[in-house]
Amino acid sequence: MSEQTETEAQLAAVKKRVGRSAVIGAIFLMATSAIGPGFITQTATFTSTMGAAFAFAILMSVIIDIAVQLNVWRMITSSGKRAGELANSAIPFSGHVIAVFVVIGGLAFNIGNIAGGGLGLNALLGIDPKLGGIITAAIAIAIFLVKKAGKVMDIVLIVLGVGMIVMTLIVSFIAQPPVGDALRQTVFPDTLSFATITTIVGGTVGGYITYSGAHRYLDSGQTGPKHLPRVMRAATSGILITGLMRYVLFLAILGVVASGVTLDLSSQAANPAGQAFGAVLGDAGLRIFGAIFWAAAISSVIGAAYTSASFLSTFAKRLAGGWALQLATVGFIVVSLIVYLSIGTAPAAILVFVGGFNGLILPIGLTVFMYIGWFRRDLLGTKKYPLWLLIAGTLVTLLTWYMGAVSIGPIFAFLGIGV
Repeated sequence: MSEQTETEAQLAAVKKRVGRSAVIGAIFLMATSAIGPGFITQTATFTSTMGAAFAFAILMSVIIDIAVQLNVWRMITSSGKRAGELANSAIPFSGHVIAVFVVIGGLAFNIGNIAGGGLGLNALLGIDPKLGGIITAAIAIAIFLVKKAGKVMDIVLIVLGVGMIVMTLIVSFIAQPPVGDALRQTVFPDTLSFATITTIVGGTVGGYITYSGAHRYLDSGQTGPKHLPRVMRAATSGILITGLMRYVLFLAILGVVASGVTLDLSSQAANPAGQAFGAVLGDAGLRIFGAIFWAAAISSVIGAAYTSASFLSTFAKRLAGGWALQLATVGFIVVSLIVYLSIGTAPAAILVFVGGFNGLILPIGLTVFMYIGWFRRDLLGTKKYPLWLLIAGTLVTLLTWYMGAVSIGPIFAFLGIGV
């Protein structure tokens, strides 16, 4: 083998490893973003108030997740363009509109994520939640300031994601929830709340989460129609991970609530999920929860800041990558931290509200993407597009518009704001 041929083979091998790392990172970025501190707190809150009927909301979130993520991943990776750029190519300035809402929603998410980091460290180490928020933000910033931050981010997200799943499985097994009742109400709920569904959907697939995995996948370089089978497998893997984690966490909380434990949902120090873990395993359970919650928070801080900052490239191309994107991400985290430290709303209330808020803005971006799927397939590099996926995406878009319209009042009521 000639020296040139050997060098080319080595470069190809390196490129393949980098691509595989980015793909795995994309899967876990979507998964850990979708099961962040907001979802954990929302699950504890709504399971406490609705019981097993909340299982139906989780089922709806998974179904909506499938329709949203498969369409978004397919369109973004097939075109090789970030969401804002792709939207602008289809409808002038629509990408700017999406970017504005994603950044606003991402900021709201990140305020909640930092609040969640504070609650997690409070449960784990007993420190003040505000100090915990500062530590969480500082660690997230450090990740983005080191060299090869993308590789570090991938490793962090994978380790934390696996840890979250394993620890929650253990607690769910010990809690012994009423699985039969939960399965029944997954399909036939005793009560139905659109505000609850909108909030849990927003907390798992709304705002920046819609685009986080697909944007990270672009870093693999495996874009274009020829890579669609692998893209669909990656997206499906992420959805299955998040769906499993959502239901397992729900069962863990349900087991506690069904045993007669009443969770504090309204006080300034309310940490309903932490109380549930503590009720199952005592002080050790509270510490385990603190580790899970902080893991969810730090990974979500990374995901929200990275994806939201990546949308700024819609306004300035130099923010598409490199140090410019890293500094924008750091700035995003700093602003989120300052807002969190300056407001007096209880962290748990913030975490529930931000899910609902992002559920309200979810249909805006979906509408543009469905337009692309129906009428601008030329932007995707292929004229072929699964009809079932377009129909599913369109139905979900209409559903999210309806749920948002009927839920806006109850969602803002989470913060005590009348609408």
